[in-house]
Parts: sequence; structure tokens; C-alpha cells
Amino acid sequence: MFTNNKRQAERTGKYGTPRPQHLQQLITQFQNSTISNESKEKIVANLANFSYDPYNYAILRDLNVLELFIDCLTEPNERLIEFAVGGICNAVADPQNAQIVCDCGGVAALIDCLSSPVRNTVKYAIAGLYYLVDLVDLKEKENVVDLISKYSQVDGFANLAQALLDKISKT
Repeated sequence: MFTNNKRQAERTGKYGTPRPQHLQQLITQFQNSTISNESKEKIVANLANFSYDPYNYAILRDLNVLELFIDCLTEPNERLIEFAVGGICNAVADPQNAQIVCDCGGVAALIDCLSSPVRNTVKYAIAGLYYLVDLVDLKEKENVVDLISKYSQVDGFANLAQALLDKISKT
């Protein structure tokens, strides 16, 4: 459910941790070099869950969470990539977030995710690119339209990939 200031105050309570402080704590934990890969995965998954709610968009931008997600896309850990691309997918419906992802090399990283062996990663990448197609010409990106066309023929990807292809053809 989307939140607002009143709902957030009720959920935080008198002694709770304010949302920006809580998210900062998660980021600080993530940056601790001694934590396990599993802990990093959980933190990125948690941050990705926060990225679906417009209430959190400004906080995520202030804390550079989108950049953290993009950095995670270069990691060898497929689960970390899956959660990070999910976070990007959740956040790029917002034009400001979409612009940050474009400015920070996120489009190329999402395109790389189209070749992932993890189905959710591919789905999130296609959905994220759907929101970014108005900011970047995917027709200019080598083999992207061909790859998405192939996904439009695959069960589980067909509708999403076709929606992206339709949007690309309109740009």
C-alpha cells in the first residue's frame, strides 16, 4: 500500500525510526565490507521493496539508492542483481528516478540484464526499459530490439516484451 505523511507517522510511532534514518541504516549495513552475501541480498531486496512507493522516491534519491542498485548490477551474485534490477524497475516509473538511472549508466546495465539466466531479472529489466524508452532510443542500442523480439515469443515474457516493442515503435 502506498503511504503518506499521516500513515507514516502512525506506523513509525513515538519511538520508531523515521523512514530516512531507517533506509540510511540499511545502506550503512550494506556498505559494511564484513557482511555476508546473503545479508547484502536481504538488504537490497528490502531497499527494492521500498522503491515501489512514491512516498519513498525523494528519500531514495537523497540516499543515492538508485546508484547503489546500478552498482549491484555489475556484481557476480545473480540474486543481488535480481533484487537490484527489481528495485530499479519499481523506481523508474517516476520521471526523476528514470532520469537518474539514465544519467548513471543504468540503461546499459539493464540491457545487460536481458541476458541473465534468472527469469525475474529479465522481466524486471524489460519492465524497467519500458519506463526508460522515452528517455533513450533503444533502436540505437545494438541488438536490443532483436533480443526483446525474441522474448516476445517466449511464454512468461511475451506480453511484457511486446508492450515494450510497441512503445519502442512509437518513439
